Amino acid sequence: MAKIKMKTRSAAKKRFKKVGGKKGVKIKRSKAYRRHLLTGKSRKTKRNLRQSAYVSKADMHHIMGLLPY
Repeated sequence: MAKIKMKTRSAAKKRFKKVGGKKGVKIKRSKAYRRHLLTGKSRKTKRNLRQSAYVSKADMHHIMGLLPY
């Protein structure tokens, strides 16, 4: 009998990436508020929004369920 593969959520696949190794897995994400209305934001703010961030521990369990790989 064949095993059924768990499907990855396509929306999560596009937004999150697993990183890390033996010490623990983290999930990398991009920052919000960088799509539009950028003229009202300072140069410093826009520069800081370019950098990636990590998903908080509170949300980690939920996101891990969306990314079974």
